[in-house]
Amino acid sequence: MDTHQDLSHPTRMLFLGEGRLADGFRLIGFEVHPDPSPEEVDRIFRDLQRTRERTFVIVDDAIMGQNIPHLQQARREGGRILVIAVPALNAPPTLSSDVARRLAALFGAAALESSQTGEREPQ
Repeated sequence: MDTHQDLSHPTRMLFLGEGRLADGFRLIGFEVHPDPSPEEVDRIFRDLQRTRERTFVIVDDAIMGQNIPHLQQARREGGRILVIAVPALNAPPTLSSDVARRLAALFGAAALESSQTGEREPQ
């Protein structure tokens, strides 16, 4: 791997989501897009795919849960565009990955919900 190339083209860092979360991400150096519309999110991901930029993208759970074509395509392809989701400020964390869905199908959604909050099941 060419180190010079890595330094001349750093990984782009984006946050797309809730405006209240955007300020924190802006403070740590992310390019932020507060409260974007689904069309804006789709356009951003389409542009990232077109320019072939290495990008680390954090979206909020609300965006991740929407059917946005270019976001879904980036998640399927992997590679240059890494996408992760964060919960809303006042929401408990949720797992919204393919693995989480499979576990929920095997063990039931309640098993995942109680383990996410750190609470113990009543015995």
